[in-house]
Amino acid sequence: MATLGDIGVSAFINIVGAITFLLAFAFLRIQPVNDRVYFPKWYLSGQRTSPRRGSGNFVGKFVNLNCWTYFTFLNWMPQALRMTEAEIINHAGLDSAAFLRIYILGLKIFVPMTVLALLILIPVNVSSGTLFFLKKELVLSDIDRLSISNVRPKSIRFFYHIGLEYLFTFWTCYILYKEYNYVASMRLKFLASQRRRAEQFTVVVRNIPHVSGCSISDTVDQYFKRNHPNEYLCHQAVYNANKFARLVRQRDRVQNWLDYYQLKYERHPNKKPTTKTGCLGLCGKRVDAIEYYKQQIMSFDKRMALEQEKILKDSKSLLPVAFVSFRSRWGAAVCAQTTQSKNPTLWLTNWAPEPRDIYWRNLAIPFVSLSIRKLVISLSVFALVFFYMIPIAFVQSLANLEGLERVAPFLRPVIELKFIKSFLQGFLPGLALKIFLYILPAVLMIMSKIEGHIALSALERRTAAKYYYFMLVNVFLGSIVTGTAFQQLHAFLHQSPTQIPRNIGETIPSKATFFITYIMVDGWAAIAGEILRLKPLVIFHLKNMFLVKTERDRDKATNPGSVDFPETLPSLQLYFLLGIVYAVVTPILLPFILVFFAFAYLVYRHQIINVYDQQYESAAAFWPHVHSRIIASLLISQLLLMGLLSTKKAANSTPFLVALPILTLSFHKYCKYRFEPAFRKYPLEEAMEKDELDKTTEPDINLKSYLADAYLHPIFRSFEEQYESVKVRVDKQQTHIAAPITSELSSPSPPHHVSAPSPPQNVHHIPSQYAYYLSSPPQYSYTSNSPPNYVYHSTSPPHYSYHNEELQSHYTYHNEDRPPHYGSHYGYHNEEL
Repeated sequence: MATLGDIGVSAFINIVGAITFLLAFAFLRIQPVNDRVYFPKWYLSGQRTSPRRGSGNFVGKFVNLNCWTYFTFLNWMPQALRMTEAEIINHAGLDSAAFLRIYILGLKIFVPMTVLALLILIPVNVSSGTLFFLKKELVLSDIDRLSISNVRPKSIRFFYHIGLEYLFTFWTCYILYKEYNYVASMRLKFLASQRRRAEQFTVVVRNIPHVSGCSISDTVDQYFKRNHPNEYLCHQAVYNANKFARLVRQRDRVQNWLDYYQLKYERHPNKKPTTKTGCLGLCGKRVDAIEYYKQQIMSFDKRMALEQEKILKDSKSLLPVAFVSFRSRWGAAVCAQTTQSKNPTLWLTNWAPEPRDIYWRNLAIPFVSLSIRKLVISLSVFALVFFYMIPIAFVQSLANLEGLERVAPFLRPVIELKFIKSFLQGFLPGLALKIFLYILPAVLMIMSKIEGHIALSALERRTAAKYYYFMLVNVFLGSIVTGTAFQQLHAFLHQSPTQIPRNIGETIPSKATFFITYIMVDGWAAIAGEILRLKPLVIFHLKNMFLVKTERDRDKATNPGSVDFPETLPSLQLYFLLGIVYAVVTPILLPFILVFFAFAYLVYRHQIINVYDQQYESAAAFWPHVHSRIIASLLISQLLLMGLLSTKKAANSTPFLVALPILTLSFHKYCKYRFEPAFRKYPLEEAMEKDELDKTTEPDINLKSYLADAYLHPIFRSFEEQYESVKVRVDKQQTHIAAPITSELSSPSPPHHVSAPSPPQNVHHIPSQYAYYLSSPPQYSYTSNSPPNYVYHSTSPPHYSYHNEELQSHYTYHNEDRPPHYGSHYGYHNEEL
């Protein structure tokens, strides 16, 4: 059992490790060679250029030679705090701002709780006894003497713990209510401040019934003209283009090689680049690389044109799904939030995710199979959570030499080797567990995809839920109850339900030292590792050395992705659970929780401003899940405290806790009724106000042209982007042409004819209503992969300044400007390539 001295040593090691990571980050971030790793968000937005470019000094391309910058290495901290919340919303989106609010929520809840618990409960626990009444076989520690374990059985002092449990519950509920109200208001204000967006006018319709003699497109057109005659505008049919998407990805890789060799030839025109035609270019006949990849691209173009033609002619390729657009937000809200048919399983409508948020592959899943998929995945998650130790235990059993020799006796001569024996006994068991935990989030994401969710945000929320259940059972309960999760499940199934809180409550105080060390390792050192970005740093430089061939490759290597919500949110919710459960039981744990929330808030503020580029915007749709899991933490805390007090024979005081879970559930029900509709539905009065404003400010807007290709499958865009010199125009007023596939195209408009000056032979027609003006970069009437255009107004205009002593100068910039470089600002040269 760890003592206070052991906790101090662990804290010292983790603090030193965290400081080491922070010093390494402060040094690495100011080196020109690492600029893309620590400021990728500004590169992707085009507001920053590499300080390596144009430097006449070879060493200066890699190392920052400005000595003054090494004395101002902590400037990133005030810079991370200077941007206001409204500016963060404008810069990174509401999802990022709401994510940071979770850390603020943790500080608001636990700061008063920590002060009260340390001032009241620590003296009560310490002065209550010396644990002489506990069983002899229990190993005691200094931490136990600071916990509720030190209070004598039947003591009247338990009323202090019960009173503070009530106080902490009421305080937590009050803060949860205020934050829920604040985030809901932020969401509505954010949606109201957005400029016109396709998802505001569009509804996704699933399980469209098949009508004999009519195509899916005709059925949709007729149904909505009949049932929404004044509001229906147009729709986009959805094709099963998964095979076509694979061809697009393969062509893209070939195009990248062609760009690389063409760039190489431009630099060295006297030497014609060559490549081998065999596997990975390592074997086979050596040929002209440029001509070879041009032929490959032509071959892919022909295959893609044939595949597209097959998609358009095959009625089975058309899915019973459509994106239906309306003339107003009010019309879309009415359709999305009402039942469309007497048969509630047909014509299912919901708000369409924004185009960047759609997971197109799952649109091809038949709706009738979704219930079966969800049932199978639910059973699989249950098995994974409770039986995950079985495959790990099997691998670990093989690490036992006797067991391995029984399974494979022919390996006995090899096993007896000293090095092999040491590896099997000392390294393989831990490696097996580590590999499993490393791939677990990816496994859970695959399960969520199998469930059939059509939005990336929904996939991440479902993955986060599964990961939370896993951590609740295997990290929290699994650490408290000895044995594997399977043994815990067996024990729980063979005892009275009323005994479960009692049995767990007995062991909670003694596990406080484990969770304190867990918080320091995972919450202190790991958060410092997050800002260091050691893994992305190494991967970027390896890609830059061996894989980057063009600027497009470099942009892909630079892209940091989004905040990892599926892993980060469950970890955060685990810290809320630990803090709420141990606030009354072992209050000494709370300061460690506070350090985590404060430090993580600072780090993720920096990362959101400079690093992460959110892939989609769900307008804080995850907040109801955050709220409900903190409520669950309160309920778990109350039930476990009742179980713990029952072991203390506190029969006179324990009944006072019975009302607390009932009050907590009532509060949760009220919040669900009061705030959750703002995250699930769009108020009609808000929609009408926004529509009236549009009529006043933009009375002549051609909404049909704006929405026509908003929900076109991105692979059709990708194919057309290859011909950057081709100008494609679509006549949106083309008359209807009778053909077998005319109604399969986006209704109400007929198929469109593409005209292009001297196009290549493999130019194809795109099945949608849109106009492309393909230059570099291509310009769309609606760019689905661009960040949303919105202005979130604060009380003062967004403005912030950086005092960059690192450059011995002062930089002031607005949201549209770039952050300061660490070194001089250089022009563009090709040395970085």
